[in-house]
Amino acid sequence: MTTLDIPELALVALVGVSGSGKSTFARRHFLSSQVLSSDMFRAMVADDENDQSASADAFEALHHVAGTRLRRGRLTVVDATNLQPHARTALVRVAREHDVLPVAIVLDVPEALAWERTGARADRTFGRQVLVRMQRDLRRTYGQLAREGFRKVHVLRGVEEIDAAEIRYERLFNDRRELTGPFDIVGDVHGCREELEALLLRLGWALRRDDAGRPVDAVHPAGRTAVFVGDLVDRGPDSPGVLRLVMGMVAAGHAICVPGNHEQKLLRRLRGRDVRLTHGLAETMAQLAAESPEFVAEVSAFVDGLVSHFVLDGGRLVVAHAGLKEAYQGRASGRVRAFALFGETTGETDEYGLPVRYPWARDYRGSAMVVYGHTPTPEPEWVNNTICIDTGCVFGGQLTALRYPEKELVAVPAAKEWYAPVRPLVTAPARPDTVLDLADVTGRRHIQHGYGTLTVPAENAAAALEVMSRFAVDPGRLVWLPPTMAPCSTSTVAGFLEHPAQAFDDYRAAGVDRVVCEEKHMGSRAVVLVEREPGPVGGGVVHTRTGRPFFGAPLDDELLARVRAAVTAAGLWDELGTDRLLLDCELLPWSAKAGALIREQYASVGAAGRAALPAVLATLDAAAGRGLPVDALRDRMAGRRAEVEDYSAAYRAYVAPTDGLRGVTLAPFAVLAGAGVSFVDRDHGWHLALADRLHAADPEFFTPTRRQVVDLADAAAVDAATEWWLALTAAGGEGMVVKPYAGLAARSERGSLLQPGIKCRGREYLRIIYGPGYTEPAQLAALRRRSLGRKRGLALREHALGLAALDAFAENAPLWRRHELVFAILACESEPVDPRL
Repeated sequence: MTTLDIPELALVALVGVSGSGKSTFARRHFLSSQVLSSDMFRAMVADDENDQSASADAFEALHHVAGTRLRRGRLTVVDATNLQPHARTALVRVAREHDVLPVAIVLDVPEALAWERTGARADRTFGRQVLVRMQRDLRRTYGQLAREGFRKVHVLRGVEEIDAAEIRYERLFNDRRELTGPFDIVGDVHGCREELEALLLRLGWALRRDDAGRPVDAVHPAGRTAVFVGDLVDRGPDSPGVLRLVMGMVAAGHAICVPGNHEQKLLRRLRGRDVRLTHGLAETMAQLAAESPEFVAEVSAFVDGLVSHFVLDGGRLVVAHAGLKEAYQGRASGRVRAFALFGETTGETDEYGLPVRYPWARDYRGSAMVVYGHTPTPEPEWVNNTICIDTGCVFGGQLTALRYPEKELVAVPAAKEWYAPVRPLVTAPARPDTVLDLADVTGRRHIQHGYGTLTVPAENAAAALEVMSRFAVDPGRLVWLPPTMAPCSTSTVAGFLEHPAQAFDDYRAAGVDRVVCEEKHMGSRAVVLVEREPGPVGGGVVHTRTGRPFFGAPLDDELLARVRAAVTAAGLWDELGTDRLLLDCELLPWSAKAGALIREQYASVGAAGRAALPAVLATLDAAAGRGLPVDALRDRMAGRRAEVEDYSAAYRAYVAPTDGLRGVTLAPFAVLAGAGVSFVDRDHGWHLALADRLHAADPEFFTPTRRQVVDLADAAAVDAATEWWLALTAAGGEGMVVKPYAGLAARSERGSLLQPGIKCRGREYLRIIYGPGYTEPAQLAALRRRSLGRKRGLALREHALGLAALDAFAENAPLWRRHELVFAILACESEPVDPRL
């Protein structure tokens, strides 16, 4: 058996003459989705896989698809003869563009066998001289593959060797996702051994020393792993001592290390290269001159074996000396290594003669945390999920470590200024938290968040931008938008389109055993962010479910003042340890916000019906008096009149006079977040209990939410909740919302997010939505065929984004991150879904 070692992420080129068995080999060893065949692409562009005139277009398409797969981190295999240098050069170029390794697998079979196989195929009509030429090209290829850039070349000679081959996948050296920590990540040491020892001791490490008293290892009692970000040497007083300690920790498995640019310069000098003794290298070489040749050789081997960067903890953490943008993480190429060592420069120099570095962290949007050093700063600063922990110890600053996953910074001061900095230590200018970039939200975008991944189509983003840019509140206060809500499955109960039985069944099917049925207030959704102390720009914000100011000034300020007073009276500021609260509410009555909608869309229909149908009935009565057979028609029209009266009564139930805030009430039902904390893990009993306390503090302004907690295995409790819903809706209520009692972040037995709430609306309320006569048997039968899948999917996508937005708010994440999540919720709202659902 021949084992072929291939990187997990690579571009694999199969090389061989026609009839050598490349396609058979590809089918045996690779997934069909991984294999890009030149024949398939010729057929794709020309409907004929043998049309050689289409080869240029076919390979252009093949290279594009290969590049897309590699960009997404997918192994890609190219099944073509690949006998011509220009064809292979194009593949190597695609691999290099995406920083993956090109690999060649050569299949060499006897010409006679290849010709026999070719002749057996009816679609191969070329003569044997073509195969002879291919065989000649194959012989020339052997010596060219490595020179052309293929990092691995596997040659299989003969059928037996080809059939016995096995593929073995190699992980790249930088792929250490299996290491989950916890880690102590140490910034640039630069020969400051004394400070490194002090830092390790402060972090809880125990030092081990050799017979001469020199530290040669360190062990943490809790099993933590140290990670060094490079630049161990130069400028400081004891680079050999730092190397001896770090090398010992790495050899013992207690640490890992990435190289810095100073290690690379040292390595070149140790190998005899002509390297200028600047930036502290002279000091390091002088210090090493006092060490044994064996130690110097160990240093050279150690530095030579360092990997450009590490991807750790399942891909959640990346460590590189100068940082690493998302496209380079987990890749292997010269430019990836160069970026990891030096960062990215603009090509300019500053007034100190030092290169101006491109601030890549400002534009970083990756999900992995990136920890790096290289550019000293007075204090570490988080910028878009990245942090530089080089705090200039050798320049008289501090030696800093980041404890992961705790995100705790630990530092020790420098013993002295060991080396005068050329440039004063300054914090790199970061993108201000209050600044947004249009590019963050425009175009087709893929958003990764803690609850999944979402694609926002460009047209949806454009629709959201229209609302956000023209009508929405200040993005800094637009923390969260409520998700749309799907109805329960269609009811089969006679006369009902929605019924509690189906809502309960929906959650039972998801493995939920306890729910809360909350009265569904018929008003307008209001999101309230209230602050304990009003500042120069107000004390919070009140906005609609699409992010628009609710009433506008001054009514919104009055409403916030009323909420603030109730929160204070209820004692929630101190109890929850916060100076701001985010509430999900319903503002009543419906007419307070939706007066124009009611007049134009609903009242006009009722008025037209009430005006027209009495005249119709009078005409039909007159016709009946003359003996005309109109009784059946009159009965239908009388029924229509009754339906219109019911329709008018339904929307009138939600209309009430208001004057400013007089007549307005607020019904909170969830306390979503506070300063530095999200409350999505609390059950709905907790949320509603706080809402009750707000009602008790100001019963005139706050409306309580009636509810029933139901054990779905308890038939009596289910029946009682159903009777409660029937009574509620018979009295003019809209209906109820059924929610998993466990809370907003509840998950199914399979671990997926549950619908945050399922609405179950009353029979008469639905008359407003579907029209006066929707309960007629034919109409009801048609409505029962409505599809809910798209609505439910939309609700879950928006719910996941909302949870991520609340987490970002609690973490005080950068404004761009918080805003992109809220923006995506609004973009989802432009999905073409039946608005009546």
